[in-house]
Amino acid sequence: MNRRLSCLAAAAVAATTLSPAAWAQSAASTPSASSVTLYGLVDMSAGRFQDAGAQRTLRAESGKLTTSFLGFKGTEDLGGTLKLKFALEHYLRADTGSVGRSNTDAFWARNAYVGFQGDFGTSTLGRNTTPLFVSTLSFNALGDSFGFSPSIRQVFAPSTGLAFQGDSGWNNSLLYNTSNAEGYNVSLIGNLGEAAPGATGRNLGGNWVLLTPTWGATIAYQQVKNGLVAAPIGFDRQDTLQLGGSYDFGLAKLYAQATRVKTRATVETRSNIYGLGLAVPVGALGKVVAQYGQANADLNPGEVKNRTVTLGYDHALSKLTDAYAVVMSDRLTNVENGTSVAAGLRVRF
Repeated sequence: MNRRLSCLAAAAVAATTLSPAAWAQSAASTPSASSVTLYGLVDMSAGRFQDAGAQRTLRAESGKLTTSFLGFKGTEDLGGTLKLKFALEHYLRADTGSVGRSNTDAFWARNAYVGFQGDFGTSTLGRNTTPLFVSTLSFNALGDSFGFSPSIRQVFAPSTGLAFQGDSGWNNSLLYNTSNAEGYNVSLIGNLGEAAPGATGRNLGGNWVLLTPTWGATIAYQQVKNGLVAAPIGFDRQDTLQLGGSYDFGLAKLYAQATRVKTRATVETRSNIYGLGLAVPVGALGKVVAQYGQANADLNPGEVKNRTVTLGYDHALSKLTDAYAVVMSDRLTNVENGTSVAAGLRVRF
């Protein structure tokens, strides 16, 4: 359950600069005008894990279905419909108590921003989640799972040898979202390289998402010139284009995605990624999910294929807690197949 925390820090600072009467007036008005929320998610699973070409291991893992995290967010009314908003969110590894998805993550790597919200939409400045990541997680049956979703794995953490540039969040970025009650949303994001090593310019991206009770659709695009990971020789930029759709038949919901990633460097490379998913309700509390993904990487010359299929069952224990079981088969050109079998528990608060 989300817990509302009073803005005691702001009141303490004000107390050092305001007169007693002014401080009393400010303290009385603060709780109704602003709020801070503590929230997060803890996901732990145990089982046998094996990616294609990797060693089979038995272990307990954090964040395989959804990356565990802890966050603080807040708003302050500025008059009329205008609000100030902020968020500070960090990933965590519940199996070891460590911060981040890995040791290379910054502390507030999930989100860290401040901005405005009003009739014009929402605009935030800092580290923001990219629209491409939002489109990818929204139109596959396993959501934002870096551990089990073929779509997330093949787009954002490919095993084909072609690195995805830019991560799921961008530093030094400005993100704008429209405010629309008719089911669609437009997001635009841009950032500055700020002389980072290997940077060749600014990153740009955006998406359009339409969601109705029955069907949905998205188109997303981004161009990355900084925030690089293992950039190839002569790197200029990486362009990613994605189309996605979903349709709810009642008895089942179908998902489809197509993504193309093209890297311009001394040797140009390209990946074509396709995904097809299905979610089937089981009673009032259960859901069977299945997702297939295929990534064809053109290494120029030669081609590497990664084919991944995941089958899982998710059962709600309460409004905030669910248990799940997953089987995943992972295949990659010229290496041994991998099979993962795991069960886990996910808690939101």
